[in-house]
Amino acid sequence: MSTSSPALAPARFSALGVPPALASALAQRGIHSPFPIQAATLPDALAGRDVCGKAPTGAGKTLAFGLAILSRLSAVPRGGQGRRHPNALILVPTRELAAQIEEVMAPLAAVIGARVASIYGGVGYGKQLVALRAGVDVLVACPGRLTDLVARGSVHLSHVDLVVIDEADRMADMGFLPVVRRLLDETNVSRQTLLFSATLGGPVDKLIRDYQHDPVRHDVALTDDDRGEVSHHFWRVASHDRVAVTTEAVSANGPALVFCRTKRGADRLSDRLARSGLASAVIHGNRTQSQRERALAAFRAGRLDVLVGTDVAARGIHVDAVPLVVHFDPPADATDYVHRSGRTGRAGADGTVVSLIGSEHLAATRDIQRRLGLSRGVSSPDVSSLSIPGARRRVVPRPRVAKVSTTAGAETRRTHVSPGFRAAGPSRSSRRSRRSSWR
Repeated sequence: MSTSSPALAPARFSALGVPPALASALAQRGIHSPFPIQAATLPDALAGRDVCGKAPTGAGKTLAFGLAILSRLSAVPRGGQGRRHPNALILVPTRELAAQIEEVMAPLAAVIGARVASIYGGVGYGKQLVALRAGVDVLVACPGRLTDLVARGSVHLSHVDLVVIDEADRMADMGFLPVVRRLLDETNVSRQTLLFSATLGGPVDKLIRDYQHDPVRHDVALTDDDRGEVSHHFWRVASHDRVAVTTEAVSANGPALVFCRTKRGADRLSDRLARSGLASAVIHGNRTQSQRERALAAFRAGRLDVLVGTDVAARGIHVDAVPLVVHFDPPADATDYVHRSGRTGRAGADGTVVSLIGSEHLAATRDIQRRLGLSRGVSSPDVSSLSIPGARRRVVPRPRVAKVSTTAGAETRRTHVSPGFRAAGPSRSSRRSRRSSWR
């Protein structure tokens, strides 16, 4: 595998080989210069090389592979291969990510007369089958639903000569790699394979060795202009105080994404935050697709103070200008910490990450801090220290917190929520610009 260290000097998309029609469409949307991952990978991808791209969440990987696919399609006459035979396949781990990629690529594809469709589980087959019968050039798919449709004969992959594996590390975490391998084996043996991920190693490296031919690797970090300053706070909080601390932090510095370990825990926390006066919704694997889409749309539009989710939200949603991320339950490891925390500090905006740490999580927290080069130590909660630019303060009833006991200098507190709290109605906020979702 060859490795390239790209220059970070700004360039124009046309100079990278992007066709004029696509470059013009990007310019109309206010996108003139590529992000580093796009500038690094596009020339190699357009030259037909297999590419392994490593870049943090929010770095612009979607446009990096999206433009590679559409630039190639723009030079190839379409329609001669019949229906249900896509030319390009993008494999993703979550339905939210599939829908997001379709949303970004479809308007650009229309410029060159190409069609993009996404298929994923959690919804009926009807609309997806209609899209496939109408003809699809670029298919964005979750592995499980795609496997079902291939088995039914509803889609054929033999004409796919460009494959993108997005969020490969998350695919590995979710146990999808065996299915991914079977799907790759269905595609053209001479295909070009582009792999993008925020982290590499282990089973992802094996996937690279087995399914990429002499790939050029690009490791790209966000520039100072593209990466906001993110502060990380680790607060030692007893389990019975976590809801009160979260309520206070979100009230002062929301809107926020709050992560829980389990679906049931996310449901419980969302209900308790709503009873504390915050406009709250939840997103996880047990919610229907329409419920997840409504919650995400409300959060994007500024109608929610807090979106509570499991780790599915760490990879599958793209929302700009999230001031605060709260790890209500600690992440399983450093990789999950990176992906959860990557929901803030996007597109040049600053952000804050707060982790609520119980005594049983101290050792794991130290390991995460060491692995990621974060400042060591755990402190007492101090919401006043956050002071996040762009956050909106919500006035909600504050839970009463009474001191119970003091042990070894550490104050133990118990939260008493006054009866009669009701969920606040949607807060008013102008729609945020979604320009950087195109990145």
